[in-house]
Amino acid sequence: MAPPAFTRAVSYGLYQGRMREAIHALKYGRLHPAGRMLGGMLAEAIAKLAADAPNTMLVVPVPLHRSKYAQRGFNQSRALASEALKSLRKTHPQWRLTLAPSTLMRLRATDSQAGLTPRQRRLNVRGAFSVSDPAQVKGQDILLIDDILTTGATARAAAQVLVRTGAASVWVATLARVQRVARSGRSPWYEDAEFSGPESSHVDVAGHERGFGSQSSSLRDQPSF
Repeated sequence: MAPPAFTRAVSYGLYQGRMREAIHALKYGRLHPAGRMLGGMLAEAIAKLAADAPNTMLVVPVPLHRSKYAQRGFNQSRALASEALKSLRKTHPQWRLTLAPSTLMRLRATDSQAGLTPRQRRLNVRGAFSVSDPAQVKGQDILLIDDILTTGATARAAAQVLVRTGAASVWVATLARVQRVARSGRSPWYEDAEFSGPESSHVDVAGHERGFGSQSSSLRDQPSF
């Protein structure tokens, strides 16, 4: 499989335990105060890109289809992005990040990705995205935001559309990601921020004082996505 169109992806921690519960409270319980705390965590993950990513980027949340938006009443990725930018304006004032929530459109309602195989996930989101205003994207560096990264199918599909439309680069940040273990016993998909490289198939993110994973993990452009 070809490498993804995005340059690099980062996440705050693993999609498990209290992190999973908090995301569900935001998405399905509409517990919006949780968004402020989770947005702060997302900001910590995004900050890991500061040394490598461009100083100016459009921040593009992964969109919901209008039918899903009508059902849920809000887009959790946009809410997280908005809260993260509030934190980053204080911690990284030199970074010019502009929220562009209408840049990416979801053209059709897709099935839930939960329970699908990696191949089914890729097929599910193939052709699902479009750029609303190509002129806005052309030559721009994009920071794509989503709540969870599982196999990378959604990030891959969205980034591919953005790059084909003329984006200079696409970077991805998610609040959580699902741990994957390579067949070889090592984990080429993830590089934990606490270590120099992906030397272990297990990333331990327990022990944070807030009960969430403390290590922001970085995902390089690997052919598994």
